[in-house]
Amino acid sequence: MTRPVTLFTGQWADMPLAELAAKASAWGYDGLELACWGDHFDVLRAAGDPGYRAARRELLDAQGLGVWAISNHLVGQAVCDPIDERHRAILPPHVWGDGDPEGVRARAAEEMKATARAAAALGVEVVNGFTGSAIWHLLYPFPPVGEAAIDAGFADFAARWHPILDAFDEAGVRFALEVHPSEIAFDIATAERTLEAIGHRQAFGFNYDPSHLAYQGIDVVEFIHRFSDRIYHVHMKDVWWSDRPMPSGVFGGHLPFGHRDRSWDFRSPGRGRVPFEDIVRALARAGYDGPLSIEWEDMDMDREHGAAEACAFVRSLDFPPSGAAFDASFERREPAAD
Repeated sequence: MTRPVTLFTGQWADMPLAELAAKASAWGYDGLELACWGDHFDVLRAAGDPGYRAARRELLDAQGLGVWAISNHLVGQAVCDPIDERHRAILPPHVWGDGDPEGVRARAAEEMKATARAAAALGVEVVNGFTGSAIWHLLYPFPPVGEAAIDAGFADFAARWHPILDAFDEAGVRFALEVHPSEIAFDIATAERTLEAIGHRQAFGFNYDPSHLAYQGIDVVEFIHRFSDRIYHVHMKDVWWSDRPMPSGVFGGHLPFGHRDRSWDFRSPGRGRVPFEDIVRALARAGYDGPLSIEWEDMDMDREHGAAEACAFVRSLDFPPSGAAFDASFERREPAAD
């Protein structure tokens, strides 16, 4: 059996879920990865209202769609971040509150606990999201950053996320961090350190998204090999990067996506440089059988055209894993006894 192909709804939150579900079904998707913003999935209603959960399921069932994961990136970002006005734009009003930074972080943590309960009540076992980071702004070490400051950042992450993960354990749900610039883990080295900081708790793993690794120069297949038992969900997103010198580099030059002077930009799956064939094979060897969820971003392409094309592309890549070695039929067999 091949893996379900789903569509992450985060980039479609301006569209009512009922409308998006009908389109996704027509495009050929097996399900949706529901974003916890827009009208797609309300965490507090889902945690406490069985009727709301049933209505969400009925809406998806009517279009022949399943749901294997929900995602609360926006609130998760506020758990560890230094809080400023940017967060006000992405957070629910009840999480932002009066904007006091520590209060925002505390309310974001409670909302993530509620997200675990909402996922469990919906019958979903994975919540994808961000963690935020107290030390991302120290990435380039000048003035010099001592090890104590970095150690403190990982300790802050662990202190804030252990109680959240307790709620995930109680709910029987796992959290999958999307390894991503601005998070506590943004490459292989920091992903390893993050697992160490959290004591390798089983409730904490990764939402594997190669697009955020590839343009940094990180081996996207090696990530799968290193963390084969921690990949709880997969995003299929593509990225292009230049091989020639550009006016801006990996840091982006404060240029918007799509600017001609950027050295990298997200692309519709199959139209960038991510080695998806190698990724699917590595996922098969890792035993990953969860959804391949398309996070669609491409500044130059109509998104509905892109979503349909991406579904067909990802489905063409996937295949059921082998149950035997291809050359098993040539093994020497002893002749049957008379």
